[in-house]
Amino acid sequence: MASLQDIVVAAAINILSALAFLVAFAILRLQPFNDRVYFPKWYLKGIRGSPRRSGALVSKIFNLDCRTYLRFLNWMPAALKMPEPELIDHAGLDSAVFIRIYLLGLKIFVPLAVLAFVILVPVNWTGESLQNIKDLTFSDIDKLSISNIPNGSNRFWAHIGMQYVISFWTCYVLYNEYKIITTMRLHFIATENRRPDQFTVIVRNVPPDPDESVSEHVEHFFCVNHPDHYLTHRVVYNANKLAKLVAEKKSLQNWLTYYQNKYERNPEQKPTTKTGFWGLFGTKVDAIDHFTAEMEKLCEAEAAEREQVITDPKAIMCAAFVSFKTRWGAAVCAQTQQSRNPTTWLTEWAPEPRDIYWDNLAIPYVELAIRKLLMAVALFFLTFFFMIPIALVQSIANIDGIGKVLPFLKPLMEMKVVKSFVQGFLPGIALKIFLIILPIILTTMSKIEGLISLSSLERRTAGKYYLFILVNVFLGSIITGTAFQQLHKFINQSATAIPKTVGVSIPMKATFFITYIMVDGWAGIAAEILRLVPLIMFHLKNTFLVKTEKDREQAMDPGCLDFSISEPRIQLYFILGLVYAAVTPILLPFIIVFFSFAYLVFRHQIINVYDQKYESGAAFWPDVHQRVIIGLMISQLLLMGLMSTKDFGKSTALLIVLPVLTFWFHRYCKGRFESAFLKFPLQEAMVKDTLERATEPNLNLKNYLQDAYIHPVFKGGEFERPEAIDEEEINPLVPTKRSAYKSSKHGSELSSDVES
Repeated sequence: MASLQDIVVAAAINILSALAFLVAFAILRLQPFNDRVYFPKWYLKGIRGSPRRSGALVSKIFNLDCRTYLRFLNWMPAALKMPEPELIDHAGLDSAVFIRIYLLGLKIFVPLAVLAFVILVPVNWTGESLQNIKDLTFSDIDKLSISNIPNGSNRFWAHIGMQYVISFWTCYVLYNEYKIITTMRLHFIATENRRPDQFTVIVRNVPPDPDESVSEHVEHFFCVNHPDHYLTHRVVYNANKLAKLVAEKKSLQNWLTYYQNKYERNPEQKPTTKTGFWGLFGTKVDAIDHFTAEMEKLCEAEAAEREQVITDPKAIMCAAFVSFKTRWGAAVCAQTQQSRNPTTWLTEWAPEPRDIYWDNLAIPYVELAIRKLLMAVALFFLTFFFMIPIALVQSIANIDGIGKVLPFLKPLMEMKVVKSFVQGFLPGIALKIFLIILPIILTTMSKIEGLISLSSLERRTAGKYYLFILVNVFLGSIITGTAFQQLHKFINQSATAIPKTVGVSIPMKATFFITYIMVDGWAGIAAEILRLVPLIMFHLKNTFLVKTEKDREQAMDPGCLDFSISEPRIQLYFILGLVYAAVTPILLPFIIVFFSFAYLVFRHQIINVYDQKYESGAAFWPDVHQRVIIGLMISQLLLMGLMSTKDFGKSTALLIVLPVLTFWFHRYCKGRFESAFLKFPLQEAMVKDTLERATEPNLNLKNYLQDAYIHPVFKGGEFERPEAIDEEEINPLVPTKRSAYKSSKHGSELSSDVES
C-alpha cells in the first residue's frame, strides 16, 4: 500500500521528469537543425522552408539569439491561439475532434472535483472507521475514501447523491458534445472539397461468371442496374507480393545510397559489407557493388511479378472500386442491397485512397467470418493470460502485504528510499511497458481480420485495446491487488467476511492508479512532445542517406495521432474518474492535470507536427461516446456492489435505477445521432452535385477518378486500364460477351443476379 510519502516521491520524480522533457523540448525546438523535426507539418504544406541564416556556420546549426531562450515557453499560448474552424482547415476534422476528447474530460471532471471536495472529502475524512479495523493495511490517503465511513452510516446518502450528480452531469455533457460533433461532421461533409471517395463504392463478393471476366462482369452489372449513374470501375488485383518486392527495393536503395555517400566522403577507402545476416556475418564484399547487383536482381524480379499480376486472371480478386457520375448515385449504391442474393454484390462506401489498407483487399470475402471468429478466440485467451504479468505488477505495488507473507524481505522493505521508489514509481512504469507492447499484437490481430481501411483497422484495434484495458488494467488491478494485499486476512477469516474485506479494499487501489496517472499522464505526455526517437532517426537519415531536398523531406517523420492506442488510454482516465469520483475523490485532481496537459501538448502537435494518414470525418465519435457510457455504468454498478458490503441495503433500490436510465440515454443518443456517422444523406449529396454542376459545368469527372484507386505499386508506371463504354449514352444496349442464355451450357442460374 503506497503511503502519502510514496505518492509524494512518485509525484516529485514524475514532475521533475516532465519538466526535464519540457525544457529539453523548448531548447531543441529553437535550434535550426531541428526545425524539420518539430515543425514538419509546415514543411509538408510548403509554408515553411529550411532556416537560412547568414554568418558563421555555427549560427546555421545553433540558435545564438539569447532573446529567443527567454521566450522558450511561448509554444504553450501559441498552441491555444488557433481557432477551431482554422484548426479543422489546417489539420482536418479527425484531429480537431480527437483533442475535444480531452476537453470532454475537463468538462466532466472539473465541476465534479469541486463538488466532491466540498462535500465528500469532509464526509470521508471525519468517518474514522479504518482505525477501528484490526490488521488492515491502509494509508492517510485512504482516510479520504469511502472506506473510512462505518457500516450502516447515514453518511452514505452523500455518496448516493453524488453518484446521481455524476450520472446526470456526465450524460448532459455527453449529449451536448455528441450534438456539437454531429453538427461539425455534417458541416464538414457539406463544405469539404471534392474527393474520389465521394463518388466511389467498393463492391465485394462479385459472383463468378463463366462467360465474362471480373472486370466485364462488374461493368455489365452496374450498366444494367445503375444505367444513369455508373461511370467507371477499377478491379482489385492481388499485388501483395509485388508490394513486398517494392518495399525491399526501397530498403536496398537506402543502403546503396548510404554506402555511396560514405564513399564520396572518403574516396580513398571503398566501403565493405558482409553478405550474411544484417551485414554482420558471411563473406566480406564491396558494399556498392554488392547492393548494385542486388538491386538489379530485385528490379528483374519486380518486373516479372508486375507482368504476372497484370496478365494472370487469377491475380484479379472478386472485388472492384466502382465510381459514379454523381455523389447521389454513389450514395444510393453504397446504402442499398444490390442483388436478390444478400451475400453477393456487397457494396459499401470506398475509403479515401490514402485510407485503404491494400494488403487486405486480396483476402477472399468468404474468409472474413472465419478470420473474425479466430481472432475473437485469440483475444479471449490473450486477455486471460495477460492477467499473469498484471498480477506480478500488483504484487510489487502492494509490498507491505507481501511483507506479511514473506517476512524475510522485511529488512529490505524497511529501507525508506527503496520502499518509496518501488511502491511509488516502479508499478506505474512496469504497467506502462506492458501496455506499449500490447498494441502491436492487437493491431496485427485486426489486420488478420481483413479490414480494408486504416481507419477501420484503428477503430477495431481501439475496441480490442479498450476491452483489454478494462478487464486487465482496471478490473485486474483491483481484483489482483486486493487478493495480494489482504492475503493474510483472507486466510484467517470466515468466508462470509470476505465480501466485506473486498468492499473495503477496492477504494484503496486509488493509490496505485494515482502513481500510474503520474507516470503515463504526466511524464508520458511530456515525453511525447520531445519526440526523441524521430529526432534521432531524422539526424541519422540526414547524415547518411540525404542527398537532395526531396530526400530530406522524406527523412522527416511527422507521425500522426494513433487513435488505436491513444483513445483507449484516454478512456482509462474516464473510467478511473467516474468510478472514484464518489469513492476516493482525491484521484480527480491528478486526472484533471492529465486532461489539461494532454490537451495543450496534443494541440501543439496537431498544429505543428502530425500529418494524418487519412480523414474519416470524425467517424470514431460514436465509439468514444459508447465507451464513456460503459465507464459510467461500471461506476454505478461498482458503487452498488460496494454499498452492499456496507450494510446499507436502502441504497440498492436507488442505485439500480441509474444503469437503466444510462442505458436508455445511450440508446436515445444512438438513434438520434449515430446515423450521421454511418450514412451520407441523399439531400446533402444532391445539394453538392447541383452546386458542382453549376460552378464546374465542364468538369471531366472520369479523368479525375480514373487513377484514384489504382494500387500504389502501379502508380507512375504503365498499367492496363479497363475499357470504358464511351458510347453508352447514345447506345441503349449494354455490350456483353456473355453467350445467349438459351445456348449457354451454364444456363441462366449463374446470371440471375445480373438481371435482378
